[in-house]
Amino acid sequence: MSPPHPEHGVEDLCAVGTELYTRALREGYVLGDDAQDAPCLLDFGLLHPAVTDPGRLEPVAPAVALHRLLRIAEQRVADERRREARLAETFEPLMRIESGGTGAADPSMIDVLSGTDLISRVIGQAMSDSSELLSIQPNTSDRHTQPPPLHVEALDRDQALLDRGGRIRTLYQHTLRHAPSIQARYERLRGDVEARTLDEVTERLIIVDRTVAFVPANKDRTLALEVRHPALVSFFVTAFDRLWRLATPMHPQAVQQPTLNGVTPRQRAIAALLVEGHTDAVIADRLGMNIRTARVHIAKLATTLGSESRAQLGYLIGQSGILGQEETGE
Repeated sequence: MSPPHPEHGVEDLCAVGTELYTRALREGYVLGDDAQDAPCLLDFGLLHPAVTDPGRLEPVAPAVALHRLLRIAEQRVADERRREARLAETFEPLMRIESGGTGAADPSMIDVLSGTDLISRVIGQAMSDSSELLSIQPNTSDRHTQPPPLHVEALDRDQALLDRGGRIRTLYQHTLRHAPSIQARYERLRGDVEARTLDEVTERLIIVDRTVAFVPANKDRTLALEVRHPALVSFFVTAFDRLWRLATPMHPQAVQQPTLNGVTPRQRAIAALLVEGHTDAVIADRLGMNIRTARVHIAKLATTLGSESRAQLGYLIGQSGILGQEETGE
């Protein structure tokens, strides 16, 4: 008994079937017995019994067979599309019931954007007729040795918002207060634009008109979430407003952070993280500086407090009271 013929589609014609069909095309026919090992040729309509001799099988012309098979495939695609439409029609009212009519389950309220070009384009579209931009821009020194260069397209977009009478508020880390690219940005912008700084900020956040927010979705920021859910956007706005009130003005009028008892504000920020037990790498990341700079500040802090070891430095920070001293802000 011969093994069963393997199942396959016409687009994956078996070797036996291909050979027999080729011979039928060349010779004009094959015997019925020859087709026993390739029943797929009859199933797919590539061979049919001869009118004058049922013992012979004649080939259907390839062009005719292809046209017929393509029509069948097109019909299947059309059937699937009609099925998809019926499914959408059936489930659409059910999804409204599930969300309680509030739109909570609406997937359009949180979209994933892939690629920096698409992210920039969607942000630009959101800002095309906006009147307010709130943003948090952390230092990326862990990924770049220098702050990013002045982005002309983003600058033009921001200026257009200001020209419409809108306002821009941006939070940076203290490590960017004197960055040339940041200074150049505010030298060129004209209008209601302010910037402040903190020791630590959140990941990048952009809020347009308090109705849509953009946040990174991966570490290298090639993915982003476009968030339009009112509860989430409200949470982001509240977080921004609270950080804004705690931040030190940088533009249009800079407020200098005071040095108290020989300890700079940056050293106090480092001291706070040191007593929490963080490593140099974590301190550098949270304060937006490279690890070498962080270690330089730690060494200066140790010298100022007279410490000779890491353990002693933690003790002296606690004894000095520098973490309880109030910084003058605004």
